[in-house]
Amino acid sequence: MAKLVGLLSALMAATCVSLSQPALAQAVDQKLGKVHFETSCSPEAAAAFDQGMLYQHSFWYRASQREFNKALKADPGCGIAYWGIALSLLWNPHTAPPLKNLAEGSAALAKGKEVGAKTERERDYIAALSAMYADYETVDHRTRVLNYMNAMEQLASKYPDDDEAQIDYAISLNVGASPTDKTYANQLKGAAILEKIWDRQPEHPGIAHYLIHLYDTPALADKGLTAARRYAQLAPDAPHALHMPSHIFTRVGYWRESIDSNTAAAHAAKEGKESADQLHAMDYEVYAYLQLGQDAQAKAVIDDMMAVPVSGDTFLAAAYALAASPARYAVERGDWNAAAALEVRPVPMPHIAAISWFAKGLGAARSGDAAQAQAAMAQLLPLRDQLRAKKDAYWSEQVDIQLRIVTAWTQLLMGHQEEALQAMSDAADAEDKTEKHPVTPGQLAPARELYGAMLFQVGNPVQALAAFEATMHKEPNRLNATIGAAKAAAAVGDSAKARTYYAAATTQASDASVDRPEVTNARAFLAGAK
Repeated sequence: MAKLVGLLSALMAATCVSLSQPALAQAVDQKLGKVHFETSCSPEAAAAFDQGMLYQHSFWYRASQREFNKALKADPGCGIAYWGIALSLLWNPHTAPPLKNLAEGSAALAKGKEVGAKTERERDYIAALSAMYADYETVDHRTRVLNYMNAMEQLASKYPDDDEAQIDYAISLNVGASPTDKTYANQLKGAAILEKIWDRQPEHPGIAHYLIHLYDTPALADKGLTAARRYAQLAPDAPHALHMPSHIFTRVGYWRESIDSNTAAAHAAKEGKESADQLHAMDYEVYAYLQLGQDAQAKAVIDDMMAVPVSGDTFLAAAYALAASPARYAVERGDWNAAAALEVRPVPMPHIAAISWFAKGLGAARSGDAAQAQAAMAQLLPLRDQLRAKKDAYWSEQVDIQLRIVTAWTQLLMGHQEEALQAMSDAADAEDKTEKHPVTPGQLAPARELYGAMLFQVGNPVQALAAFEATMHKEPNRLNATIGAAKAAAAVGDSAKARTYYAAATTQASDASVDRPEVTNARAFLAGAK
């Protein structure tokens, strides 16, 4: 009985828009693209359902849930609308939703089955999504993602002419892709599906959106430029559509384009009272400003971030941004004292807390405080182990890499050079074997770049140059990697390469708000080389 009461309570929460939520922006004639999802519902309900899918394909979840509720109000027998509600409650499929959402989504699917969708196809959609919710209390997120991906493969195979089935399968391929698969088999398969559909549905927002996600890796990023440039034009009223192009711009080092994209996205999200989207865009904006040496602009964005009201919901993107951007500001600028003094915000997610402890530990080690660096390591270790206990393979590995980096720099500080170099090399190798998470524009500092810095510091500019150039190949136009490569090239006597890299760095930082010492030195080198 208690379980039934809990189920009904969850269902009520799932099928009602909370009065405590801020009002959603509901501009007349919003430009969101074009989507049609065939349903057996009444015409009024079908129209609301299509509107819900427009929002859903741009990850505007509260708005999509509102529209699916409208469909139910217009047609209580519209069973597929419960599928839409459950889909909305997953939030960004690349991250694990809160248990509250899983309970509500599971209840919505149960209600959809009870009401009974009118067609076999609609019932198959409900069954496929149920794989994402099945046994959510005991089965880890990654396993359920793979179960859902397999269910979507079957659905797409059964309905080859159903574009929505193919599109949803394509994004599930990205969500289910292994972060260590450097053949990018899933991503390329998903992209091939979408590229074919795009010819006949050029205004579908989900296609452009999901192609960006599928190509959001250094090896494939150039393929995503067309989608990046088109998505914001298709759905200019969706905050996420304005932001998503910057995933590709970041991968290829187009910093000005990334700033413009995220400035517009943050403004739209603020207008729509979507704080998580706003903070997510601002984090990418900070990253881009720092690559241009525009530190004052980056700091201004961070100050604005701290004033953004965040709801009680645990949004990964919001929590990540609030932890990462202040840490990024210190680490990218090499302000190790500021990094060591960072505040660790209270947050229930271990991998978010680890961001601050990593920056603090790295800052302490590089500013000469071994005791504080070791204290940070003592915090990172249990955070990693908590994630391992939760079977969160991805984030536990990321925290382990952070721990290795802090350990390496602490060993160097304590005079253990050989051990430090080995630990830093291992950390860089481990990071190269995985991919960044979609929630972040990039690491606070790439491990390979930090390895180059350590090699240069201990007097090995030849290997340092190789490490910096490897970073530049993977992450084009990173300012610190470019300057590091220039310094290393000069140290090994390759003046031509040093001039090339210094010229690239000074051009990139030509509008810097306040010159960093490295940029000033770059200009001096170029002046002396004439």
